[in-house]
Amino acid sequence: MRYLLKANIPAEDGNKAIKNGSLGKNMKDIISELKPEAVYFSPENGQRTAYMIVNFNDASDIVRIAEPFFLAFNAEVHLTPVMTPEDLDKGFRNLETIVSKYAQR
Repeated sequence: MRYLLKANIPAEDGNKAIKNGSLGKNMKDIISELKPEAVYFSPENGQRTAYMIVNFNDASDIVRIAEPFFLAFNAEVHLTPVMTPEDLDKGFRNLETIVSKYAQR
């Protein structure tokens, strides 16, 4: 299943990581290990933020995916399930049944 991973790195922790040279190396290592479908970076609410589309099928993978950001950057990590257009189309195949059962009872 695809998830949008958002990791917010607090400014002070990010500054320390830049000064000691670990931010770039750790981020490259994490990307190499997670092999995300896509990666983007942006400032958000005064913090360095990484966005990645990651895949996992088992809840235990949350440890493998989130812990590197906690340990390397003291990051706040959010995981949100996401769909491709094909996934959405597949889901819509069940929509008629759901609507007939639950809509406006």
